[in-house]
Amino acid sequence: MTADIRTKMHPAFASAEGGLFSSVEKADVGSSYQELERQGVALMGWADPFMPDRSLPPHVERAWLDAVRDESAPHYTAPIGSPELKRAIAGKLAEKNALTVDPERNILITPGSDSGLYFAILPFVNPGDEVIIPAPSYPNNFLDVRIMGGVPVAMQLEAERGFQFGREDLEAVWSPRTKMVLLTHPNNPTTTVFDRASLEALASFVIEHDLVLVVDQAFEDFTYEHEMITPAALPGMFERTVTVFSFSKGMGFSGMRVGYIVCDDHVMDALFANAVSVIGATSTPSQRAVLAALEDHSFMGEFERAYDVRRHEAYRILNEVPGVHVQLPESGFLCWADVSELGDSSEIASYLVREARVSVNDGKNYGPGGEGHLRIVLGVYRDDQRVIAALERIRDALLAYPRV
Repeated sequence: MTADIRTKMHPAFASAEGGLFSSVEKADVGSSYQELERQGVALMGWADPFMPDRSLPPHVERAWLDAVRDESAPHYTAPIGSPELKRAIAGKLAEKNALTVDPERNILITPGSDSGLYFAILPFVNPGDEVIIPAPSYPNNFLDVRIMGGVPVAMQLEAERGFQFGREDLEAVWSPRTKMVLLTHPNNPTTTVFDRASLEALASFVIEHDLVLVVDQAFEDFTYEHEMITPAALPGMFERTVTVFSFSKGMGFSGMRVGYIVCDDHVMDALFANAVSVIGATSTPSQRAVLAALEDHSFMGEFERAYDVRRHEAYRILNEVPGVHVQLPESGFLCWADVSELGDSSEIASYLVREARVSVNDGKNYGPGGEGHLRIVLGVYRDDQRVIAALERIRDALLAYPRV
């Protein structure tokens, strides 16, 4: 009976494995990953800032606890989000993203950016529609499109070009069935901050082919030497771009589950109408806490300092291994390591768990261009030295890895 029921599922669900009947490597699927931590393995495959250590600043904690104690705590906020929070977000968008928006017409609060990303794609993708995804890319980009019956079309990015792209790359994967481009910017896993030339090429391509652009900007907060350009702010792009934002990566509020969508009001009207059916209301106390963080976000300076130290250390330490190639991470707290000269990335990831007591992500999960790579999360733990020690264990284990 169980097998028969599974055959009735959508193929994207039926082919997925959640860890109940097989071993699943992905950090956000099943419970086996958490079991590694109990065994003393450093979890450097979970993009949750400073996990499992404390990351909540005192003033945000106070706002959260005050909200929990308030009579409104167990009750719904409107599914489209708190008006006060949306006004604060509009201020941030004007200051940081060069976007001038109406908080009541252009912003929707979501229970995290993963649900927001799904909801941003959902109105546009019909069965058979093709969605161009610069890859390697966040695994949900591929999965979400497949769940909707669409066809993800990877546009493979090249390390030799700094993972940037041009108009010719987009045209090479376009077809009359193309409906959308789905961009993670800055990119997860490569950390690439797409430059003005890449984004202007993308804008002209989207406009001339009358496409929709969905952009996930979860890692926008820390881009170091690189200019962070919001594609929706480019000429002619706001009316055809849906942008998804997160408070999880920049502020370290992963457990609060608050994100938001920004788009033209003609699109937003449909999202407002369907929000309660698809994503539901975001936590009332969490929204109050995020509002306090937006009012005083000085604590993010400490995060940026830590991530900056760690990206330079990862670049130095891992490049000491012959056959391993790491570009200096451009954003956030990830590191993308090319280990293809050493062997199979799945085997190397498993080897590192055994020999280095560190769990990282196999690049194969990130689509075309991911094979032969490892994604290493540098944002775990509050103590820089703990992260550096784990990187040194990775280095030492790779130096001893049997060459093919």
